[in-house]
Amino acid sequence: MTASEQASAAIDGTPAADAEQVDIFEVYSPTPYELMKRRARSHPGFLIGSAVVFAVFIVAVFADFIAPFDPFDQNISRRLINPIWGKDSTWINPLGTDAFGRDYLSRVIHGARVSMIVGIVAPLIAACIGSIIGMVGGYFGGRVDAVVMYLINSKLALPGLVVALSLVAVFGGEVFVLVLVLAFLFWDRYAIVLRTVTQQIRAQEFVTAAEAVGCSVPRIIFGEILPNVMNQIIVILTLEMAIAILIEATLSFLGLGIQPPTPTWGNLIAEGRNFMFFKPYLVTIPGICLFFLAIAINMMGDGIRDITAPEGRN
Repeated sequence: MTASEQASAAIDGTPAADAEQVDIFEVYSPTPYELMKRRARSHPGFLIGSAVVFAVFIVAVFADFIAPFDPFDQNISRRLINPIWGKDSTWINPLGTDAFGRDYLSRVIHGARVSMIVGIVAPLIAACIGSIIGMVGGYFGGRVDAVVMYLINSKLALPGLVVALSLVAVFGGEVFVLVLVLAFLFWDRYAIVLRTVTQQIRAQEFVTAAEAVGCSVPRIIFGEILPNVMNQIIVILTLEMAIAILIEATLSFLGLGIQPPTPTWGNLIAEGRNFMFFKPYLVTIPGICLFFLAIAINMMGDGIRDITAPEGRN
């Protein structure tokens, strides 16, 4: 259709003119999910951090199949063999052996399993507890909010690491105990953030509309408010993962966490400190693993924040 024909058709108001105008002026608008996918693909920190965390997760899940040896098998005749970059090394034990002749690569691989269990499960439990407390306090306000703030302030007054040391010393250093102790230490972070965000969302029109049509309180909190605060929950969760892994390693290093011979990265550092001047790899290898995993988790958390809420970037 030529320009003159388009003009005459527009004047006449024919359907052909309307269809032509729709084709000309219709603009494609990507969905929020597509925008997040584009941001994720172009965010190097998120890609690198997610790749490292996913790789460690796969290693932890399939440690029994990836590790070349049983991490508990001892061979005193092969004790303290250097890694492949040292003298008198062998490819049979690429990362060397420890003081009991156990393959160090196998122990490092199995140590990732404990770190990932504690780093994932403990923040998840804390997220469930703290998010519910924070949303309830932010939604109801008044006396309910005052009780929530009292609980949060009481928790903030406690020294976290000292409480963890005391509880683990009393109840033992099993994985289940560590998870519950760390969950108890982390729930207040979720409650503080979710309480503030819920107070802001509480005044939005869609919450008022849900109340007007007679929706129940659980339906409003979990159906209307929770989907709008998931971004904050995910970001806090990723950051708390790194802290949980480091605290677990600290407790194991001090002898209050998971006890030897169970391999954890904290236990490996504690076992190797007596040989750190002669066999530094016993300390540096698990320390490097902890360092890179913590950095990767933080990069992933920052990337999730940037992808889901780009308006909050600096």
